[in-house]
Amino acid sequence: MRILVVEDNADLAEAIMDRLQGEGHVVDVERDGEEANRLLRHARFDLVILDVNLPGRSGFEILRSLRAAENQVPVLVLTARSQIEDKVLGLDAGADDFMVKPFDFRELVARCRMLGRRRSGAATNTFVADNLTFDRRSKRALVDGRDIDLKNKEVQLLEIFLNNIGSVLSKEEVADKLYSYEEAPSLNAVEQHVTRLRKKLEATPVSIKTVRGLGYLVYVDEG
Repeated sequence: MRILVVEDNADLAEAIMDRLQGEGHVVDVERDGEEANRLLRHARFDLVILDVNLPGRSGFEILRSLRAAENQVPVLVLTARSQIEDKVLGLDAGADDFMVKPFDFRELVARCRMLGRRRSGAATNTFVADNLTFDRRSKRALVDGRDIDLKNKEVQLLEIFLNNIGSVLSKEEVADKLYSYEEAPSLNAVEQHVTRLRKKLEATPVSIKTVRGLGYLVYVDEG
């Protein structure tokens, strides 16, 4: 997933970013509420981790702005407040989940996985199609019970495609999900990653089709 972390505590923001990147996610960090609100107007993310007390604009204001614009990106709210009124306020504003600081990073990662599954319509962490198994938690892909040697970007790309089976994704959309702002993505790099992943999936029913002028369509061959 491509995740935006909006947190003004630099140490905590870096710790969250490091942990999520270690889990195979693409992570951007913003520490100012006003800047985060502007960013979310035009950038697309799979998940937003949103602190409440921010300079410039509060997390609740950002959340209300998102939902008013009909942006349905999952939002996990982080706050130092434990009062039930604040939780109700956040949930009523459109939050999908709520965690109170301090928190256990293992729970944060698990909640991120849950919100990712919910958005893609997956009930569990495991995707199975005939001889292919992909575990979203361990980031392992197996064919006939054997590990496929996937590089980090190939794992991220596989997860992007499995979360969008039956939908056409443009190269630009794939690049947006595959790279953070600190990276320097190119459409040629996307094509190279797709070519390598397609080759490694040849013995599975999962196919990546190039739709001329549009992008990529991933489907499961039932035959």
